[in-house]
Parts: sequence; C-alpha cells; structure tokens
Amino acid sequence: MDKIFSVAEIDEKIFARIDGKSYKKNCPLPLSELRYLRLAHKNFRGEPETGEMICNVAIADALTDIFKKLYAENYPIEKIRLIDEYDADDELSMRDNNSSCFNFRYVSHTNRISLHGYGLAVDINPLYNPYTKTVDGEKIIAPANSVEFEDRTKDFPHKIDEDDICVKLFAEHGFLWGGNCWDDEKDYQHFFIERER
Repeated sequence: MDKIFSVAEIDEKIFARIDGKSYKKNCPLPLSELRYLRLAHKNFRGEPETGEMICNVAIADALTDIFKKLYAENYPIEKIRLIDEYDADDELSMRDNNSSCFNFRYVSHTNRISLHGYGLAVDINPLYNPYTKTVDGEKIIAPANSVEFEDRTKDFPHKIDEDDICVKLFAEHGFLWGGNCWDDEKDYQHFFIERER
C-alpha cells in the first residue's frame, strides 16, 4: 500500500502546474515548505483512485497516515485533485466536491491569510459539508450549491459530524475541526493545524 501513498518535494514539473494559480506571486511561503502528496482513496462508488494534494511539510506525514487509514476503512472521498485544476478557484473546487489543501488565499471576508494559504488546512467532501457564516445579516453558504446540506440535523450521505471517523483520525494527529471550533461560523469540511506565530 505504501507505493500508492507518497510524499515529494515540489519539483519543476509540479511547480509549472501551480505557478500563478494556487502558488500566487505574492505567496510568502517558500516552495521548500510545501510537499506534493499522492494519496489513494475510495470514490463514492467504492472504487480505488489516486489523488493529488499539496500541503505544508509540517503536516505531510500526518496527512499520509490519515489518508492511509481512511482508505483502509473504505471512507468515501469523491475526488482529491489539485485546486489548480479549477484555476485555484475555491468555490469551483468546492462545488465539484473536490477535497484539497494548499491554495494561497485570504480568509473569506477578511484580510488574513487562510491556513490553506500556508498548506495547513484540508477540506474533505466540501459539497456535503459546507462553510456557513452570517455577514451583515446575510447568511453565507459555501459552496453555493450546498444549501440543502447546511441543516446538520438531517441525515444524508457523506455528512461529517462529531462521530465521523474522519474527525477522529484528524484529531488524533492534532488537527482541529471547523465544525465545532467557532460559535459564529461553521466549516464542516475543514480540518486544520494552527500556525505558530
């Protein structure tokens, strides 16, 4: 199984795919702090697939271990593609239910660099596990096509909740979950490691 899980430095070929997209010109993170992962996963039909993810070197081994265990548990993840396949457009990636990590960008409705911008946050099956926040009295749901999955009292496939093995595996490796961290917003797809200042 180790052959279908690998960690590599960002070489010229990989950089050519992310340059100007997820790795924008103003990204303060040196390439040496990023890693390219190949990760096996089971799609929604239970078939094995190999996905790609870029993350911070600090979490590369932890993510490899988490995804190995998710694979062994037949945990369904629809797709794991570099967000660059969506021109680094987070909304498009989420709408397509793509699970991803690194993308240099700012936190929605702020001027703070997102933990995704440091490669320290991972989104899993985002279509079914949306981000929700109320801004100036208006409810924001992302992705926009996930409105039917905002109500977490409902039972539906691919819902991440406190009892989900995904939550437990990430927690074992020191990750926090956006589904239970904040009162004023929820990010059910989002697993992250706080960045040291």
